[in-house]
Formats: sequence, C-alpha cells, structure tokens
Amino acid sequence: MKKNRGKIIIILASIFLALYFLYPTYQSYMLTKKLQKLSGADSLQYVQDNDKEIRSIRSKRIKLGLDLQGGMRVVLEVNVLKMFEEMAKNKDDQFNAITADIAKEAATSDETLTSIFQKKFEEKGIRLSRYYGSLRETNDEIMKRLSDESEKAVDRAMEIVRNRVDQYGVSEPTIQKQGGRRIIVELPGVSNENDVRQLLQGTALLEFKLMKDPDIIYKTLAAIDKYLASQGFVDTASTKGGTAKTETGANAGTDTAKASENALASLDQADTTSSSQSVLPEGQKSPEEVKKEHPFLYLVRPNQQGSGDAYVSENDRATVDRILDQPDVQKLIPADMGFYWSSKPSFISGGVKYFDLLGLKKTPELTGGVIVDARATIDPNFNQPIVTMEMNSEGARDWARITGANVNKRIAIVLDNAVFSSPVVRGKITGGRSQIEGMENIDEARLLEIILKAGALPAPVDIIEQRSVGPSLGEDSIQAGMNSFTIALVLIVGFMLIYYRTGGAIANIALIFNVLFIFAILAAFGGTLTLPGIAGVVLTIGMAVDANVLIYERIREEMTTGKTLRAVIDAGYGKAFSAIFDSNITTFFSGVVLFQFGTGPVQGFALTLMMGVTANLFTAIVVTRVIFDVMTERGATSINFG
Repeated sequence: MKKNRGKIIIILASIFLALYFLYPTYQSYMLTKKLQKLSGADSLQYVQDNDKEIRSIRSKRIKLGLDLQGGMRVVLEVNVLKMFEEMAKNKDDQFNAITADIAKEAATSDETLTSIFQKKFEEKGIRLSRYYGSLRETNDEIMKRLSDESEKAVDRAMEIVRNRVDQYGVSEPTIQKQGGRRIIVELPGVSNENDVRQLLQGTALLEFKLMKDPDIIYKTLAAIDKYLASQGFVDTASTKGGTAKTETGANAGTDTAKASENALASLDQADTTSSSQSVLPEGQKSPEEVKKEHPFLYLVRPNQQGSGDAYVSENDRATVDRILDQPDVQKLIPADMGFYWSSKPSFISGGVKYFDLLGLKKTPELTGGVIVDARATIDPNFNQPIVTMEMNSEGARDWARITGANVNKRIAIVLDNAVFSSPVVRGKITGGRSQIEGMENIDEARLLEIILKAGALPAPVDIIEQRSVGPSLGEDSIQAGMNSFTIALVLIVGFMLIYYRTGGAIANIALIFNVLFIFAILAAFGGTLTLPGIAGVVLTIGMAVDANVLIYERIREEMTTGKTLRAVIDAGYGKAFSAIFDSNITTFFSGVVLFQFGTGPVQGFALTLMMGVTANLFTAIVVTRVIFDVMTERGATSINFG
C-alpha cells in the first residue's frame, strides 16, 4: 500500500474531480425533468426565481451538439468581390466584364479571390490604379491594400454576427472562421429560418446617440426603484453580495441623484456585512432588508462619478431586462430615452462580469453611413491607442454641429443596439476627422475600428449552406446514441467477465472509470458532445479493454514459467507497455489531425477519441496495476485470468 499511496491519491483525486465536473450535468438533467412537470405560469415563475442558478448550471454542463438538441447550422461567405466592386471608382463596362469573369472562375478555382482578381486585370493589360488608389501606385501595392481590406471585412462580419446572436438570446452559440472568407454559425434550439436569415444577413445599423443628462438618468432609476418597492417587488434570483463596491461620500455623484446615492450607501453597507454574523451592528441593515427597500438599485448601481451610466452584474441582466420591459415601468422612462447595454463587460469583480447600462436618446444624432474610413493606431504624443475616424462632407457638417453643441457630453457608438464606446466630446470637431481615446490596448482600438467601418462599408454576406435539426430528431439521435453506447458497454463487460474472470472484472472497473473521465474532461473544457462524438466514445470502450487484453495475454504466458503472482504481473505489464503506448499514441495523433483539418461531425468524433485515448492510458495501465498490487500486498497468491 505504501509504495502505491501516491498513485491511489491521484486516482481518488481524479475520480473526485470527474464527479465534480459532471455534477452540473446531473443538475441540469434533474432541472429539465422538473420543468417538464411544471406548466404555464408555474414554469415561468420557477425560471424567473432561479434564473442565476439555471444559467450557472447550464454554462457548466456538457454541451450538446445540434444533432442531439436540434437547431441550425449556417455557413456564411463574405462576398469580398462585391466589396471590391463597391470600392472601385470610374467603373465601366470593361470593369464589369472583368469582375464577371472573376466571379465565374472563383466559383470553381482553389486560388484565393485576391490572386484571381489581380491575374484577370493583368491579363487584360489594365492597371488597377485606373479603378483603385492613385496613378502612382503599383498593382502589388493596391492588391496589398485590397487584401488587407478583405481580411478586415471578414472580421467585421464576424463581430456583427456575434453581436446579433448575443442579442438574439441564443444559448451556447458557436461562431468561428473557416478559411479566408467563410463563417460557421451554430445556433442550438433555433428553428425559425426567416428570423435567422434576417439576423445574419441584415445590414448592420451603426448609430451615434447622445447620452441623456445624468440627472435625468438617476431620477429615472430612482423612480423605478421607488415604484418596485411600493409594489413589493423582491428579486429572488439576484446574487447575494454580488454587487460592485462603489464609493460614497459628500462629493460623490450629483445633488439630483441623492436618492440613488442614499440607496447605494445602504447597499454598500449591506455588502460589507459578513454573512456569518448572527447579530448586525445597531443601525446596520441586512442585505435582505436593503433588497426589499431598493429592489432596483440593488441590481443597478449608478456610477458615483456622476457620468450617467450604471453597473449591472451579468447574473442580473435578464432580471433588469424583464423589469424594464414592464408596461408600468416603461411609463416612468422619458419618451425620448432608452436604456442600452454595453457590448462587453466594463469590469470584473470577484469573478463576476459587470456591464454598463446607459440611458441614451432614442433618436440617433448620426448614422454610420457617413463614415468613409476608420483607423486604429498609437498616439505618438502619449503612446496610447486611439482610433481616427473620417466622415464624408455631409457627415462632417453634421458632426461639427453635433459636437459643438455637446461639448463635455458623451456620445455613444451603438451597433445593433449594443454600445461599443461612449467617448466624451472634448470640443467642436470640424473637417470630418475625429479622434477617439480611452482604449485600454491596441486590440480594443482595432475592435472599435471594425465597428465603425461595419456601418460604412459592409461586405455582403451570403448563406451558402444551411442545415436544420428538429428537437424531435435530436431526441431520437440521443436515444440511438445511448442505445449504441449501452449495447457496446454491456457486450464488452460481459465478454471480459466470461473470458478473463477476475482479471476481466478489474478491467471492467477501469473501463467504467475511463468512460467517467471522458465525459468529465468534456465538461471541464467546455467541449460539445455530438452524435459522432458518441461513436468516438464507443470506439474508445473497445480500445480500453484492448489494452487489458494485451496485458492479460502476456500474464497468461508468464504463468506457464512458474513465476510468482507478483512476478508474472510485473512481467505482463512491462512487456505489454510498449505495444499499448505505441498504439494509443498513434491513435491520439490521428485524432489531432482529424480535429485540425476536419469540420463539424469529424471534429466531434476526433475530440472524444483523443479524450478516450488519454483516459485509456491512465485507467488501463495505472488503475488496474494499482488494484493488482493492492491484492498481492494483502496476500493474494492467485488471480484468475481465464
């Protein structure tokens, strides 16, 4: 036992971790069964009351692919050629004829569109400077710029699609780039084809909206809070102690936000109260009391610098949306004002993300159609990332008027109703060239560049492939997959018991652990289980006992030599190790290749295959060996290997 103590600890720790990572999947299964028993208002009320817990469980469970839970898989292709056509100047019949030839060849050729584009113009003896750039530029220089624009067009399209899918409310979507021009979008649980087409192909709406006066925003938040308190609203799904700490004091906020400040002081006081205290100091309120008195401001924390925005935990966003959508609450919000979420978290506190909630004028001051260029760069004076923005003549005139009338106020850059930035106007901007500051790094600046250009020069996106899987078909796939898994497991377990007796029973124990570890790894790393993935698990089951078959056959050979039980076990494992290791490592590398170059179902199969091979080496060599060592140390002189 002593020499195997370290291995036993590792095995027990692995089992504990596996159960820990699989527990949310079990919780999700039980939750689904409970929701199926509820109906109508009861089901809705249960979801609202347990919103945070439900989302937490579902984010940690084993995710199911579209073939198991139903949904849509869409392959988008950014029409780069169409974008090149829109960028061209002085277009004529000859240009149109060349682009038509390019489109025809690109449909059947493996060459990149940019190389075909350059080749076709050079074959006709036409310089690209005739339609692009200046006369001094060479074809290579122009193509370098066009190639860069095509890459950015795909990035812009991905950002727009991701933003829209997030706002659409799809659970666990997958968005990834494939090749140079394609984007794969998987939307679990979505079945409305028309909605998806509109969602993915509609023109991006970029707007510049002026933030309402902070006094008005804070008064509105306080009015909503007062109304909810009078109605006895209590949010049972909000996170205890999950609100952001904010500073309070005489010089914090504005005078008109006094109601919000007082509420915040109470909230912060409650947050600092330890949950382990049985007796609260005199005059100090518990979080439950504060939540009851200020149900809305417990969720929405106004910025104490008086800037007009507020912070909301990611766990409370859905609750805040439901509150703001209530007809009675809508009456408390000024007719010309709307609340908008930031596109990304403002900060992270205690492992929880917090988003900005901003009160903006509903009517935009300007739209993205006036933007002709945007560039992310580094300010040479302060060595800080900035974004320069250039507008056309009409936009420049409007921008000068807007900025001149709103100095020291914030204007939000809104794409599809999500706020990506809300810079402060430092002064009147003339000439149509603006500089946006305040980015943390160059990556954030590049993202803003993509957003600004998305509304000005969107490349058309075509749906070239679309697949739908209905929920009932997904349930049938799950049942078929589970049947195949169960049948394979029963047959292999039975064979090992009959043929190898005691040794087979130990191999079966390792096999159960193997399957447990596969699904635990899948849950821990956020992998997706697909129908081909189940096939990979079934294949792994066969490979798992294959390693034990090699070991046991070696042990049976050694038994004929008259060696002791410990000696034959040592010899069996020692001689079979190289064959087991070689076969598993080559299978693992095959899985790597399949995962790297395959798509969709192939990747699902490769993923579970790699996980199974990794778990197999551990269970077949380490787990079974430790069991045999413990048996021999406790005095066993013979073990039946069939």
